[in-house]
This record gives sequence, structure tokens and C-alpha cells, in this order.
Amino acid sequence: MRYDLDDLRLFLHVVAEGSITAGARRMHLSLPSASARVRSLEHHAGVDLLVRGRRGVRPTPAGTTLARHARDVLTHAARLEGAVGSYSRPPTAPLTLLAGGSAMHWLVPRALIGFLQEHPDVDVDVHESRTSRTLRTLADGAADLGVVLDNEAHGSDVRTEPLGDDSLVVIGQAGGILAGRTALAYREVAEHPLVGLDADSSLRRWIEKNLGPHAPAARHRTSVADITVLVALAAAGVGLAIVPRRVVGADPRLDVCDLQEAWSRRQHLLAWGAKSGTPSAVALAEHLRKAAAAESPAAPDMRQRDMLR
Repeated sequence: MRYDLDDLRLFLHVVAEGSITAGARRMHLSLPSASARVRSLEHHAGVDLLVRGRRGVRPTPAGTTLARHARDVLTHAARLEGAVGSYSRPPTAPLTLLAGGSAMHWLVPRALIGFLQEHPDVDVDVHESRTSRTLRTLADGAADLGVVLDNEAHGSDVRTEPLGDDSLVVIGQAGGILAGRTALAYREVAEHPLVGLDADSSLRRWIEKNLGPHAPAARHRTSVADITVLVALAAAGVGLAIVPRRVVGADPRLDVCDLQEAWSRRQHLLAWGAKSGTPSAVALAEHLRKAAAAESPAAPDMRQRDMLR
């Protein structure tokens, strides 16, 4: 026995509404046409599918069974249509975007939201990657765009452009150890318990690389995978933390101090792959620029905060 998909849709509407008239209306059919379709279903099934009464209709046991299977049939038909229909659209290779840990926390998510909403046919593969690896991948043409650090991009042939500040600061609980301080050296930071990111995170490895082998030993009370958790721990007074200033903004739970070391001052660069330049890559780059420009302002100067207390 063959079933027409429109007849099955009509039958489900009739069952849902409890009325052939209402079911016909939802299918934009006349009542005589809808009634004929239902009678045809019953004729082919060889059983009554509806119990008709003054107040409408309700399904018979056979009608309930038909309705249950009709839903499955229509669901699978929709999936089939979508799967086959995808081949009618021109295939588009996904863009590849590489970025370090701090950019993955605030910049990349904001850029992706707008880009993916505006470009429903373009996919983006996103991977966390240190600057050195990102530059090699871009130079090889294996990625489209990257967010890298300026002080590690010197000497690279990859095309870059300024994107935004990513300087590091030390944070602690408001009114705690950092109260009244505007800047301090890392050796002072290391005198206090710290909280940090996991040892294999790009930010933790970058900090330790710049500290060098003769840096004072620091006690890390704990290491976490997520920078949001790290900020929360510092705000709770568990320990000091070194994070990008853009991550904390003007969080009232925190005191924020500059680091005196030159390595703490760094910039994000937008880097282009050797084979990038497609319209979709250009559009994603623009969303990264907008996200960087729209990021919340840095935390206010500590002296201004002291005056407000």
C-alpha cells in the first residue's frame, strides 16, 4: 500500500485538532477535499481511522497506530530531503582559525557569533595554538587566519595587522594584597600564593618562557583549565593570578596591577594564511576586528579607584 505524504500530514493535523475542518484549514484545503483524502486513507487501510461525532473526531486504535508511524515517516522524509538537498549547494571548505588562550576566551567567541549568524553556509574550524605554531601553519597555507602575539611574530613572513591590546596584569581580591598598588615586579608577585592555568595552556607556557630559568620560584595553590575559573579564584582571595587585562575589564571584585616587566606588555595581531583572502576569510577577519574594538574597556587606573573609596 502506498501513502501520500500530504495525506499523512493532513491526517496528523486532523488528529491534533480533533476536527477535519481544522485539519483542512491547516493544510490550506477545502473541507470536501480534506474529507475525500481521509476517506481514501481509510479505504486503502481497510479499517476506520477516525470516530466521527458531533463535537469532532478522534482516532480509532488503527488511527492512533497510523498517526504514530506517520510522524516517523515524515521525520525521516524531512531528513532525507535535507541530506540530498545539501548536495545542491556549492561545497564550501571550512575556514580554519587559530588563536592563543586569551583570544579564545574573549575575542574568538564574540567574532564567531556574528560571523556564523551572517554566513550560515560557511563553517569554521577553531583550534587553540601558540603563536609559533600558528605562524608556521599559516605560512604553509594550512590555515586561513590566526590571532598571534606581536613579540613572537618578529621575522615571520606572514602578513599581520594590529588587532588589540593583550597586556598581562596581576589580579587579586579587591581590598587585599594589591590594594593601593598600581604596579609591581614579578618577584613581588612570586612572594605570594598564586593560582594559574594548567601547565600545558598556551598562556602559562608563554609566561614561563618569558620568566626564564632564574625567575623566583612561585607557589601555585592550584591550576585550572578555564580562565573564568581562574579569575573567580583570584576574586575569592585564594591567590594572585596573572591574566590578560582584557579578561577582567573593570571587575569590581578585583584589584588589578600592572606588571613592571617588559614582557607583560603585548599586542594581538591578526595574521593571514599564505593562501587566504577568500571572501569568507575577509568577512571573518572583519568580525575579529569588530570584536577586538568592541571589547569592554580596561580596568580603571588603581589611583582613580582609590580616590573613589
